[in-house]
Amino acid sequence: MAMAPAVKVILGSLSFAIFWVLAVFPAVPFLPIGRTAGSLLGGMLMVIFQVITPDQAYAAIDLPILGLLFGTMVVSVYLERADMFKYLSKLLSWKSRGPKDLLCRICLISAISSALFTNDTSCVVLTEFVLKIARQHNLPPHPFLLALASSANIGSSATPIGNPQNLVIAVQSKISFGNFVIGILPAMLVGVLVNALILLAMYWNLLSSQKDEEDATAEIVAEEDMNSHRFSAATLSHFTSLNSQEWNSQKGHVDNTLRSRVNSVDNEIHRVSNGASDSARISIESKEVLSTDVSFQQREETVPSKGVASVASSRDVLSEQSLQGKERWKRMFRKACVYLVTIGMLVSLLMGLNMSWTAISAALALAVLDFKDARPNLEKVSYSLLIFFCGMFITVSGFNRTGIPSNLWDLMEPYALIDHIGGIAVLAVVILVLSNLASNVPTVLLLGARVAASAAAISEADEKKAWLILAWVSTVAGNLSLLGSAANLIVCEQARSDPHLGYTLSFWRHLKFGVPSTLIVTAIGLKLIK
Repeated sequence: MAMAPAVKVILGSLSFAIFWVLAVFPAVPFLPIGRTAGSLLGGMLMVIFQVITPDQAYAAIDLPILGLLFGTMVVSVYLERADMFKYLSKLLSWKSRGPKDLLCRICLISAISSALFTNDTSCVVLTEFVLKIARQHNLPPHPFLLALASSANIGSSATPIGNPQNLVIAVQSKISFGNFVIGILPAMLVGVLVNALILLAMYWNLLSSQKDEEDATAEIVAEEDMNSHRFSAATLSHFTSLNSQEWNSQKGHVDNTLRSRVNSVDNEIHRVSNGASDSARISIESKEVLSTDVSFQQREETVPSKGVASVASSRDVLSEQSLQGKERWKRMFRKACVYLVTIGMLVSLLMGLNMSWTAISAALALAVLDFKDARPNLEKVSYSLLIFFCGMFITVSGFNRTGIPSNLWDLMEPYALIDHIGGIAVLAVVILVLSNLASNVPTVLLLGARVAASAAAISEADEKKAWLILAWVSTVAGNLSLLGSAANLIVCEQARSDPHLGYTLSFWRHLKFGVPSTLIVTAIGLKLIK
Protein backbone atom coordinates (compact mmCIF):
# COMPACT_ATOMS: atom_id res chain seq x y z
CA MET A 1 0.00 0.00 0.00
CA ALA A 2 1.37 3.41 -0.95
CA MET A 3 1.99 6.02 1.69
CA ALA A 4 -0.69 8.68 2.16
CA PRO A 5 0.13 12.39 1.72
CA ALA A 6 2.60 13.70 4.26
CA VAL A 7 -0.02 15.78 6.10
CA LYS A 8 -2.25 12.76 6.61
CA VAL A 9 0.68 10.63 7.70
CA ILE A 10 1.74 13.17 10.35
CA LEU A 11 -1.76 13.90 11.66
CA GLY A 12 -2.75 10.23 11.57
CA SER A 13 0.42 9.26 13.45
CA LEU A 14 -0.26 11.98 16.02
CA SER A 15 -3.82 10.76 16.56
CA PHE A 16 -2.65 7.17 16.95
CA ALA A 17 0.14 8.26 19.33
CA ILE A 18 -2.40 10.02 21.56
CA PHE A 19 -4.59 6.91 21.55
CA TRP A 20 -1.61 4.67 22.36
CA VAL A 21 -0.38 6.81 25.27
CA LEU A 22 -3.84 6.94 26.86
CA ALA A 23 -4.46 3.24 26.26
CA VAL A 24 -1.19 2.17 27.87
CA PHE A 25 -0.99 4.93 30.51
CA PRO A 26 -4.60 5.97 31.17
CA ALA A 27 -3.74 8.38 34.00
CA VAL A 28 -0.96 10.46 32.44
CA PRO A 29 -0.63 13.82 34.25
CA PHE A 30 -1.15 16.04 31.21
CA LEU A 31 -4.37 14.27 30.08
CA PRO A 32 -5.80 11.88 32.73
CA ILE A 33 -9.02 11.02 30.89
CA GLY A 34 -8.64 7.22 30.83
CA ARG A 35 -8.62 4.56 28.12
CA THR A 36 -12.22 4.85 26.98
CA ALA A 37 -12.18 8.62 26.45
CA GLY A 38 -8.68 8.26 24.96
CA SER A 39 -9.90 5.84 22.29
CA LEU A 40 -12.80 8.13 21.41
CA LEU A 41 -10.42 11.08 21.24
CA GLY A 42 -8.11 9.17 18.88
CA GLY A 43 -11.01 8.23 16.61
CA MET A 44 -12.43 11.76 16.63
CA LEU A 45 -9.04 13.25 15.74
CA MET A 46 -8.80 10.87 12.78
CA VAL A 47 -12.08 12.28 11.47
CA ILE A 48 -11.28 15.92 12.33
CA PHE A 49 -7.89 15.69 10.62
CA GLN A 50 -9.61 14.08 7.60
CA VAL A 51 -7.44 11.00 7.78
CA ILE A 52 -10.70 9.06 7.59
CA THR A 53 -14.19 10.18 6.55
CA PRO A 54 -17.21 9.91 8.89
CA ASP A 55 -18.71 7.15 6.73
CA GLN A 56 -15.44 5.23 6.83
CA ALA A 57 -15.32 5.70 10.59
CA TYR A 58 -18.79 4.18 11.01
CA ALA A 59 -17.88 1.34 8.67
CA ALA A 60 -14.73 0.62 10.70
CA ILE A 61 -16.81 -0.32 13.77
CA ASP A 62 -17.12 -4.12 13.75
CA LEU A 63 -20.63 -4.84 15.04
CA PRO A 64 -20.26 -8.66 15.15
CA ILE A 65 -17.32 -8.29 17.54
CA LEU A 66 -19.26 -5.86 19.75
CA GLY A 67 -22.28 -8.19 19.73
CA LEU A 68 -20.19 -11.20 20.72
CA LEU A 69 -18.46 -9.21 23.46
CA PHE A 70 -21.77 -7.88 24.81
CA GLY A 71 -23.41 -11.31 24.81
CA THR A 72 -20.56 -13.02 26.64
CA MET A 73 -20.48 -10.27 29.28
CA VAL A 74 -24.21 -10.64 29.97
CA VAL A 75 -23.90 -14.43 30.22
CA SER A 76 -21.00 -13.97 32.66
CA VAL A 77 -23.16 -11.69 34.83
CA TYR A 78 -25.89 -14.33 35.10
CA LEU A 79 -23.33 -17.06 35.78
CA GLU A 80 -21.93 -15.01 38.63
CA ARG A 81 -25.46 -14.61 40.05
CA ALA A 82 -25.92 -18.37 39.77
CA ASP A 83 -22.87 -18.88 42.04
CA MET A 84 -20.79 -20.53 39.33
CA PHE A 85 -17.64 -18.78 40.49
CA LYS A 86 -18.43 -19.51 44.13
CA TYR A 87 -18.49 -23.23 43.30
CA LEU A 88 -15.22 -22.86 41.42
CA SER A 89 -13.66 -21.15 44.43
CA LYS A 90 -14.74 -24.00 46.68
CA LEU A 91 -12.79 -26.38 44.47
CA LEU A 92 -9.65 -24.41 45.29
CA SER A 93 -9.57 -25.51 48.92
CA TRP A 94 -11.55 -28.76 48.77
CA LYS A 95 -9.34 -31.49 50.28
CA SER A 96 -6.24 -29.44 49.60
CA ARG A 97 -2.96 -31.25 50.23
CA GLY A 98 -0.79 -28.22 50.84
CA PRO A 99 0.45 -25.00 49.26
CA LYS A 100 1.84 -26.62 46.12
CA ASP A 101 -1.40 -28.50 45.47
CA LEU A 102 -3.30 -25.25 46.03
CA LEU A 103 -1.13 -23.37 43.52
CA CYS A 104 -1.69 -26.04 40.87
CA ARG A 105 -5.43 -25.92 41.47
CA ILE A 106 -5.47 -22.16 41.02
CA CYS A 107 -3.64 -22.53 37.71
CA LEU A 108 -6.07 -25.15 36.42
CA ILE A 109 -9.32 -23.55 37.60
CA SER A 110 -8.24 -20.09 36.45
CA ALA A 111 -7.37 -21.41 32.99
CA ILE A 112 -10.62 -23.34 32.52
CA SER A 113 -12.87 -20.54 33.79
CA SER A 114 -11.07 -18.00 31.60
CA ALA A 115 -11.53 -20.12 28.50
CA LEU A 116 -15.28 -20.26 29.12
CA PHE A 117 -16.08 -16.93 30.79
CA THR A 118 -13.23 -14.56 29.68
CA ASN A 119 -10.03 -13.91 31.60
CA ASP A 120 -11.10 -10.52 32.96
CA THR A 121 -14.27 -11.93 34.53
CA SER A 122 -12.39 -14.82 36.14
CA CYS A 123 -9.79 -12.50 37.62
CA VAL A 124 -12.40 -10.09 38.99
CA VAL A 125 -14.28 -12.86 40.77
CA LEU A 126 -11.49 -15.21 41.88
CA THR A 127 -8.94 -12.72 43.25
CA GLU A 128 -10.74 -12.25 46.56
CA PHE A 129 -11.11 -16.02 47.04
CA VAL A 130 -7.41 -16.55 46.35
CA LEU A 131 -6.48 -13.92 48.94
CA LYS A 132 -8.76 -15.51 51.54
CA ILE A 133 -7.37 -18.98 50.95
CA ALA A 134 -3.79 -17.74 51.16
CA ARG A 135 -4.56 -16.04 54.45
CA GLN A 136 -6.35 -19.07 55.90
CA HIS A 137 -3.30 -21.20 55.13
CA ASN A 138 -0.83 -18.57 56.38
CA LEU A 139 0.75 -18.33 52.93
CA PRO A 140 2.26 -15.38 51.01
CA PRO A 141 -0.28 -14.19 48.42
CA HIS A 142 1.98 -13.24 45.50
CA PRO A 143 2.69 -16.77 44.09
CA PHE A 144 -1.03 -17.45 44.00
CA LEU A 145 -1.91 -14.06 42.50
CA LEU A 146 0.70 -14.65 39.79
CA ALA A 147 -0.75 -18.11 39.19
CA LEU A 148 -4.25 -16.65 38.86
CA ALA A 149 -3.36 -13.87 36.41
CA SER A 150 -0.90 -15.80 34.24
CA SER A 151 -3.06 -18.92 33.99
CA ALA A 152 -6.10 -16.78 33.16
CA ASN A 153 -4.22 -15.29 30.21
CA ILE A 154 -2.96 -18.64 28.99
CA GLY A 155 -6.31 -20.37 29.45
CA SER A 156 -8.22 -17.63 27.64
CA SER A 157 -6.25 -18.33 24.46
CA ALA A 158 -8.08 -21.64 23.91
CA THR A 159 -11.45 -20.25 22.82
CA PRO A 160 -12.74 -17.31 20.75
CA ILE A 161 -14.70 -16.05 23.78
CA GLY A 162 -11.73 -16.18 26.15
CA ASN A 163 -10.49 -12.62 25.55
CA PRO A 164 -11.17 -9.61 23.27
CA GLN A 165 -8.32 -10.23 20.80
CA ASN A 166 -9.57 -13.77 20.21
CA LEU A 167 -13.03 -12.36 19.48
CA VAL A 168 -11.49 -10.12 16.82
CA ILE A 169 -9.49 -12.98 15.31
CA ALA A 170 -12.45 -15.39 15.27
CA VAL A 171 -14.71 -12.89 13.52
CA GLN A 172 -12.13 -11.66 11.00
CA SER A 173 -10.67 -15.08 10.18
CA LYS A 174 -14.06 -16.85 10.10
CA ILE A 175 -12.49 -19.85 11.82
CA SER A 176 -15.23 -21.91 13.46
CA PHE A 177 -15.38 -22.20 17.22
CA GLY A 178 -14.53 -25.90 17.14
CA ASN A 179 -11.54 -25.52 14.81
CA PHE A 180 -10.25 -22.65 16.93
CA VAL A 181 -10.40 -24.76 20.10
CA ILE A 182 -8.83 -27.82 18.45
CA GLY A 183 -5.99 -25.72 17.05
CA ILE A 184 -4.95 -24.04 20.32
CA LEU A 185 -6.17 -26.37 23.10
CA PRO A 186 -3.03 -28.60 23.16
CA ALA A 187 -0.79 -25.54 23.42
CA MET A 188 -3.00 -24.11 26.18
CA LEU A 189 -2.96 -27.29 28.28
CA VAL A 190 0.80 -27.69 28.03
CA GLY A 191 1.27 -23.96 28.61
CA VAL A 192 -0.72 -24.04 31.86
CA LEU A 193 1.30 -27.05 33.03
CA VAL A 194 4.63 -25.41 32.20
CA ASN A 195 3.53 -22.16 33.80
CA ALA A 196 2.64 -24.01 37.02
CA LEU A 197 6.02 -25.79 37.01
CA ILE A 198 7.82 -22.45 36.63
CA LEU A 199 5.89 -21.04 39.58
CA LEU A 200 6.70 -24.11 41.69
CA ALA A 201 10.37 -23.90 40.77
CA MET A 202 10.59 -20.20 41.63
CA TYR A 203 8.66 -20.40 44.91
CA TRP A 204 9.35 -23.97 46.05
CA ASN A 205 11.26 -22.97 49.18
CA LEU A 206 8.77 -20.26 50.06
CA LEU A 207 5.83 -22.63 49.78
CA SER A 208 7.66 -25.39 51.64
CA SER A 209 8.52 -23.19 54.62
CA GLN A 210 4.92 -22.16 55.25
CA LYS A 211 2.69 -24.22 57.50
CA ASP A 212 -0.42 -25.53 55.88
CA GLU A 213 -2.86 -24.78 58.67
CA GLU A 214 -6.09 -22.86 58.83
CA ASP A 215 -6.20 -19.34 60.14
CA ALA A 216 -7.50 -19.03 63.68
CA THR A 217 -10.13 -16.53 62.65
CA ALA A 218 -11.59 -18.99 60.17
CA GLU A 219 -11.88 -21.58 62.94
CA ILE A 220 -13.58 -19.07 65.20
CA VAL A 221 -16.08 -18.17 62.52
CA ALA A 222 -16.83 -21.81 61.80
CA GLU A 223 -17.26 -22.51 65.51
CA GLU A 224 -19.57 -19.52 65.88
CA ASP A 225 -21.70 -20.81 63.02
CA MET A 226 -21.97 -24.20 64.70
CA ASN A 227 -22.83 -22.63 68.04
CA SER A 228 -25.47 -20.49 66.40
CA HIS A 229 -27.00 -23.58 64.86
CA ARG A 230 -26.98 -25.38 68.21
CA PHE A 231 -28.42 -22.32 69.89
CA SER A 232 -31.44 -22.37 67.59
CA ALA A 233 -32.17 -25.99 68.42
CA ALA A 234 -31.46 -25.47 72.12
CA THR A 235 -33.77 -22.46 72.20
CA LEU A 236 -36.73 -24.59 71.24
CA SER A 237 -36.02 -27.26 73.85
CA HIS A 238 -35.26 -24.60 76.46
CA PHE A 239 -38.58 -22.92 75.77
CA THR A 240 -40.46 -26.20 76.33
CA SER A 241 -38.67 -27.03 79.56
CA LEU A 242 -39.21 -23.51 80.83
CA ASN A 243 -42.96 -23.86 80.44
CA SER A 244 -43.06 -27.15 82.36
CA GLN A 245 -40.91 -25.70 85.15
CA GLU A 246 -43.14 -22.66 85.43
CA TRP A 247 -46.19 -24.93 85.52
CA ASN A 248 -44.73 -26.98 88.40
CA SER A 249 -43.78 -23.86 90.34
CA GLN A 250 -47.33 -22.58 89.92
CA LYS A 251 -48.74 -25.80 91.33
CA GLY A 252 -46.42 -25.69 94.32
CA HIS A 253 -47.23 -22.06 94.98
CA VAL A 254 -51.00 -22.81 94.91
CA ASP A 255 -50.65 -25.71 97.37
CA ASN A 256 -48.61 -23.62 99.80
CA THR A 257 -51.08 -20.77 99.58
CA LEU A 258 -54.06 -23.01 100.28
CA ARG A 259 -52.36 -24.72 103.26
CA SER A 260 -51.44 -21.41 104.84
CA ARG A 261 -55.02 -20.21 104.51
CA VAL A 262 -56.38 -23.41 106.14
CA ASN A 263 -54.30 -22.77 109.30
CA SER A 264 -54.98 -19.05 109.64
CA VAL A 265 -58.70 -18.35 108.97
CA ASP A 266 -62.08 -19.39 110.33
CA ASN A 267 -64.24 -22.35 109.32
CA GLU A 268 -66.03 -20.56 106.51
CA ILE A 269 -62.81 -19.54 104.95
CA HIS A 270 -61.50 -23.00 105.75
CA ARG A 271 -64.42 -24.44 103.73
CA VAL A 272 -63.69 -22.18 100.82
CA SER A 273 -60.04 -23.12 101.00
CA ASN A 274 -60.89 -26.80 100.92
CA GLY A 275 -63.06 -26.16 97.88
CA ALA A 276 -60.19 -24.33 96.29
CA SER A 277 -57.85 -27.24 97.14
CA ASP A 278 -60.20 -29.67 95.42
CA SER A 279 -60.28 -27.43 92.37
CA ALA A 280 -56.53 -27.20 92.45
CA ARG A 281 -56.18 -30.98 92.53
CA ILE A 282 -58.52 -31.32 89.57
CA SER A 283 -56.64 -28.63 87.73
CA ILE A 284 -53.32 -30.39 88.36
CA GLU A 285 -54.65 -33.56 86.76
CA SER A 286 -55.94 -31.69 83.73
CA LYS A 287 -52.99 -29.21 83.66
CA GLU A 288 -55.39 -26.25 84.07
CA VAL A 289 -55.35 -24.18 87.28
CA LEU A 290 -58.62 -22.83 88.73
CA SER A 291 -58.59 -20.84 91.96
CA THR A 292 -60.46 -18.07 93.72
CA ASP A 293 -57.24 -16.45 94.72
CA VAL A 294 -56.51 -13.30 92.65
CA SER A 295 -52.83 -14.01 92.22
CA PHE A 296 -53.61 -17.54 91.14
CA GLN A 297 -56.11 -16.30 88.56
CA GLN A 298 -53.46 -14.00 87.14
CA ARG A 299 -51.10 -16.92 86.74
CA GLU A 300 -53.89 -18.95 85.22
CA GLU A 301 -54.37 -16.27 82.57
CA THR A 302 -50.62 -16.10 81.90
CA VAL A 303 -50.23 -19.80 81.02
CA PRO A 304 -52.87 -19.96 78.24
CA SER A 305 -51.62 -16.71 76.74
CA LYS A 306 -48.13 -18.14 76.55
CA GLY A 307 -49.53 -21.28 75.01
CA VAL A 308 -51.39 -19.28 72.37
CA ALA A 309 -48.27 -17.23 71.69
CA SER A 310 -46.28 -20.44 71.36
CA VAL A 311 -48.77 -21.85 68.83
CA ALA A 312 -48.80 -18.59 66.88
CA SER A 313 -45.01 -18.48 66.91
CA SER A 314 -44.86 -22.08 65.67
CA ARG A 315 -47.23 -21.23 62.85
CA ASP A 316 -45.12 -18.24 61.90
CA VAL A 317 -42.00 -20.40 61.87
CA LEU A 318 -43.70 -23.03 59.69
CA SER A 319 -44.99 -20.34 57.33
CA GLU A 320 -41.55 -18.76 57.11
CA GLN A 321 -39.93 -22.14 56.49
CA SER A 322 -42.47 -22.84 53.74
CA LEU A 323 -41.68 -19.52 52.07
CA GLN A 324 -37.97 -20.16 52.40
CA GLY A 325 -38.43 -23.59 50.82
CA LYS A 326 -40.27 -22.09 47.85
CA GLU A 327 -37.60 -19.42 47.40
CA ARG A 328 -34.89 -22.06 47.58
CA TRP A 329 -36.58 -24.11 44.84
CA LYS A 330 -36.97 -20.97 42.71
CA ARG A 331 -33.27 -20.19 43.09
CA MET A 332 -32.34 -23.77 42.19
CA PHE A 333 -34.58 -23.64 39.12
CA ARG A 334 -33.06 -20.35 37.97
CA LYS A 335 -29.54 -21.65 38.50
CA ALA A 336 -30.36 -24.76 36.48
CA CYS A 337 -31.72 -22.56 33.68
CA VAL A 338 -28.55 -20.46 33.66
CA TYR A 339 -26.31 -23.52 33.45
CA LEU A 340 -28.43 -25.19 30.75
CA VAL A 341 -28.54 -22.04 28.61
CA THR A 342 -24.77 -21.61 28.96
CA ILE A 343 -24.15 -25.21 27.97
CA GLY A 344 -26.52 -24.74 25.03
CA MET A 345 -24.57 -21.66 23.95
CA LEU A 346 -21.27 -23.55 24.05
CA VAL A 347 -22.74 -26.47 22.11
CA SER A 348 -24.14 -24.08 19.50
CA LEU A 349 -20.76 -22.41 19.14
CA LEU A 350 -19.10 -25.79 18.70
CA MET A 351 -21.66 -26.63 16.01
CA GLY A 352 -20.48 -23.62 14.03
CA LEU A 353 -23.45 -21.28 14.46
CA ASN A 354 -22.91 -17.53 14.20
CA MET A 355 -20.96 -16.62 17.32
CA SER A 356 -22.31 -13.10 17.80
CA TRP A 357 -25.98 -14.00 17.49
CA THR A 358 -25.52 -17.16 19.54
CA ALA A 359 -24.07 -15.16 22.44
CA ILE A 360 -26.76 -12.46 22.18
CA SER A 361 -29.52 -15.11 22.02
CA ALA A 362 -28.15 -16.81 25.13
CA ALA A 363 -28.03 -13.47 26.95
CA LEU A 364 -31.67 -12.68 26.05
CA ALA A 365 -32.79 -16.19 27.00
CA LEU A 366 -31.27 -15.75 30.45
CA ALA A 367 -32.95 -12.35 30.85
CA VAL A 368 -36.36 -13.83 29.93
CA LEU A 369 -36.00 -16.93 32.13
CA ASP A 370 -34.97 -14.79 35.09
CA PHE A 371 -38.47 -13.25 34.92
CA LYS A 372 -37.30 -10.03 36.54
CA ASP A 373 -36.31 -6.57 35.44
CA ALA A 374 -33.04 -7.15 33.58
CA ARG A 375 -31.75 -3.62 34.17
CA PRO A 376 -29.67 -4.45 37.31
CA ASN A 377 -27.90 -7.22 35.40
CA LEU A 378 -27.43 -5.18 32.23
CA GLU A 379 -25.96 -2.34 34.28
CA LYS A 380 -23.08 -4.67 35.24
CA VAL A 381 -22.00 -4.93 31.60
CA SER A 382 -18.82 -2.97 30.90
CA TYR A 383 -20.20 -0.50 28.37
CA SER A 384 -17.02 1.52 28.69
CA LEU A 385 -15.18 -1.45 27.15
CA LEU A 386 -17.62 -1.53 24.23
CA ILE A 387 -17.12 2.20 23.69
CA PHE A 388 -13.36 1.71 23.93
CA PHE A 389 -13.57 -0.84 21.12
CA CYS A 390 -15.58 1.56 18.94
CA GLY A 391 -12.98 4.29 19.30
CA MET A 392 -10.15 1.81 18.80
CA PHE A 393 -11.67 0.44 15.58
CA ILE A 394 -11.84 3.96 14.13
CA THR A 395 -8.34 4.94 15.32
CA VAL A 396 -6.66 1.79 13.99
CA SER A 397 -8.53 2.04 10.69
CA GLY A 398 -7.32 5.62 10.27
CA PHE A 399 -3.75 4.66 11.12
CA ASN A 400 -3.89 1.85 8.57
CA ARG A 401 -4.89 4.37 5.90
CA THR A 402 -1.68 6.33 6.46
CA GLY A 403 0.23 3.41 4.91
CA ILE A 404 2.73 3.14 7.78
CA PRO A 405 1.71 -0.35 9.01
CA SER A 406 1.68 -1.79 5.48
CA ASN A 407 5.12 -0.45 4.62
CA LEU A 408 6.59 -1.70 7.91
CA TRP A 409 5.10 -5.14 7.28
CA ASP A 410 6.51 -5.17 3.75
CA LEU A 411 9.98 -4.81 5.30
CA MET A 412 9.44 -7.65 7.78
CA GLU A 413 7.38 -10.04 5.67
CA PRO A 414 10.30 -11.86 3.98
CA TYR A 415 11.67 -12.76 7.41
CA ALA A 416 8.33 -13.64 9.04
CA LEU A 417 6.98 -16.36 6.75
CA ILE A 418 5.52 -19.24 8.76
CA ASP A 419 6.68 -22.01 6.43
CA HIS A 420 9.92 -22.34 8.40
CA ILE A 421 10.92 -22.14 12.06
CA GLY A 422 12.93 -18.95 11.67
CA GLY A 423 9.98 -17.10 10.16
CA ILE A 424 7.68 -18.25 12.97
CA ALA A 425 10.22 -17.04 15.55
CA VAL A 426 10.49 -13.61 13.92
CA LEU A 427 6.72 -13.28 13.67
CA ALA A 428 6.32 -14.30 17.33
CA VAL A 429 8.89 -11.71 18.47
CA VAL A 430 7.16 -8.95 16.47
CA ILE A 431 3.75 -9.86 17.93
CA LEU A 432 5.15 -10.15 21.45
CA VAL A 433 6.88 -6.76 21.34
CA LEU A 434 3.94 -4.94 19.74
CA SER A 435 1.47 -6.53 22.18
CA ASN A 436 3.40 -5.07 25.10
CA LEU A 437 3.99 -1.71 23.44
CA ALA A 438 0.62 -1.10 21.77
CA SER A 439 -1.55 -3.64 23.68
CA ASN A 440 -2.74 -6.93 22.22
CA VAL A 441 -6.04 -5.90 20.59
CA PRO A 442 -4.55 -3.04 18.52
CA THR A 443 -1.72 -5.37 17.56
CA VAL A 444 -4.22 -7.92 16.24
CA LEU A 445 -6.09 -5.21 14.34
CA LEU A 446 -2.86 -3.88 12.81
CA LEU A 447 -1.22 -7.20 11.90
CA GLY A 448 -4.10 -9.66 11.48
CA ALA A 449 -5.07 -9.13 7.85
CA ARG A 450 -1.46 -8.71 6.71
CA VAL A 451 -0.16 -11.82 8.46
CA ALA A 452 -3.09 -13.86 7.15
CA ALA A 453 -2.64 -12.61 3.57
CA SER A 454 1.05 -13.45 3.67
CA ALA A 455 0.34 -16.96 4.96
CA ALA A 456 -2.53 -17.49 2.48
CA ALA A 457 -0.02 -17.10 -0.34
CA ILE A 458 1.64 -20.27 0.96
CA SER A 459 -1.45 -22.42 1.65
CA GLU A 460 -4.92 -22.30 3.19
CA ALA A 461 -3.75 -24.35 6.16
CA ASP A 462 -0.95 -21.87 6.81
CA GLU A 463 -3.46 -19.02 6.78
CA LYS A 464 -5.40 -20.67 9.58
CA LYS A 465 -2.18 -21.40 11.44
CA ALA A 466 -1.09 -17.76 11.12
CA TRP A 467 -4.33 -16.58 12.74
CA LEU A 468 -3.91 -19.08 15.59
CA ILE A 469 -0.26 -18.08 16.12
CA LEU A 470 -1.40 -14.46 16.33
CA ALA A 471 -4.04 -15.45 18.92
CA TRP A 472 -1.60 -17.51 20.97
CA VAL A 473 1.34 -15.09 21.05
CA SER A 474 -0.70 -11.91 21.54
CA THR A 475 -2.50 -13.53 24.49
CA VAL A 476 0.49 -15.11 26.24
CA ALA A 477 2.43 -11.87 25.69
CA GLY A 478 0.18 -10.35 28.33
CA ASN A 479 2.12 -12.27 30.99
CA LEU A 480 5.39 -10.50 30.21
CA SER A 481 4.77 -7.50 32.48
CA LEU A 482 2.15 -6.20 34.84
CA LEU A 483 0.96 -3.76 32.16
CA GLY A 484 0.78 -6.45 29.48
CA SER A 485 -2.90 -7.31 29.93
CA ALA A 486 -6.03 -6.08 31.62
CA ALA A 487 -6.24 -9.34 33.61
CA ASN A 488 -2.92 -8.55 35.32
CA LEU A 489 -4.08 -5.06 36.25
CA ILE A 490 -7.40 -6.40 37.52
CA VAL A 491 -5.69 -8.88 39.84
CA CYS A 492 -3.25 -6.24 41.05
CA GLU A 493 -5.94 -3.63 41.71
CA GLN A 494 -8.39 -6.09 43.28
CA ALA A 495 -5.71 -7.38 45.63
CA ARG A 496 -4.52 -3.88 46.57
CA SER A 497 -7.99 -2.45 47.23
CA ASP A 498 -9.36 -5.33 49.31
CA PRO A 499 -10.37 -3.73 52.66
CA HIS A 500 -9.36 -6.72 54.81
CA LEU A 501 -6.83 -8.71 52.78
CA GLY A 502 -5.07 -5.95 50.83
CA TYR A 503 -1.79 -6.86 49.12
CA THR A 504 0.29 -4.96 46.56
CA LEU A 505 1.74 -7.01 43.68
CA SER A 506 4.70 -4.97 42.51
CA PHE A 507 5.74 -4.42 38.88
CA TRP A 508 9.22 -5.91 39.40
CA ARG A 509 7.96 -8.96 41.24
CA HIS A 510 5.66 -9.69 38.32
CA LEU A 511 8.40 -8.99 35.75
CA LYS A 512 10.79 -11.41 37.51
CA PHE A 513 8.31 -14.21 36.88
CA GLY A 514 6.69 -12.88 33.70
CA VAL A 515 9.73 -12.74 31.42
CA PRO A 516 10.87 -16.38 31.73
CA SER A 517 7.31 -17.70 31.84
CA THR A 518 6.22 -15.78 28.73
CA LEU A 519 9.26 -16.76 26.65
CA ILE A 520 9.17 -20.45 27.60
CA VAL A 521 5.39 -20.91 27.34
CA THR A 522 5.23 -19.04 24.03
CA ALA A 523 8.03 -21.09 22.49
CA ILE A 524 6.53 -24.43 23.59
CA GLY A 525 3.06 -23.45 22.43
CA LEU A 526 4.26 -22.48 18.95
CA LYS A 527 5.36 -26.07 18.37
CA LEU A 528 1.86 -27.33 19.26
CA ILE A 529 -0.27 -24.90 17.26
CA LYS A 530 -2.07 -26.81 14.50
